[in-house]
Amino acid sequence: MTTQADSRRDQIVRAALDLLEETGYEAVTLRAIARRLGVRLNTVSWHVKTKAGLQDLLAEAILAEIPLHRLPTHWRERVIVLVRRYRRALLAHRDGARVVAGTFTPGPATLGYAEAVIEALLSGGVSPHKAGWLCWTLTYFTLGLTQEEQAAPGALADRLESTISPENYPALTQVQPYLVDNEFDSRFEFGLNLILTGDDLGDSKN
Repeated sequence: MTTQADSRRDQIVRAALDLLEETGYEAVTLRAIARRLGVRLNTVSWHVKTKAGLQDLLAEAILAEIPLHRLPTHWRERVIVLVRRYRRALLAHRDGARVVAGTFTPGPATLGYAEAVIEALLSGGVSPHKAGWLCWTLTYFTLGLTQEEQAAPGALADRLESTISPENYPALTQVQPYLVDNEFDSRFEFGLNLILTGDDLGDSKN
């Protein structure tokens, strides 16, 4: 049963998501939400308390968009599909990766996604220890890559071109085109497959 408090919290999250798309994460404040909804600041603060609390709610709303049905039978393919969907949910919102990074709320969307990934790993014979760490590794990798993808394009290329030369950084000069190529889809698939086919999974089934 949806309560009045739940309804108001949903309105706050919806307003925050709209502001996120329009202005970016920095501009999403409790005061800005109050102005958008036409209510007093303390009305929003009563439901959300802090900017950190708002970030948790936003992260949960973004991860709620990840479908957890129609997954492959094979455990490794299941994990790959889930992480791809995770990235798509982040990319669907301006600064989505930045919002989710640094949060881990005990909400049903966050826990449901983690449950699906770890269940797939365990079903493939990955030990509980490695399954837990592997879930974090996949999360860190995807969040980091997606934050770079959603940042200002070309920023890293401009910085490297002005500081790297064969004389002072010969190794980096050789790989510089691949560090700044903006081939994010290819880089994501490369890293995802590398993580999930590593020999250190050891005790997993084929």
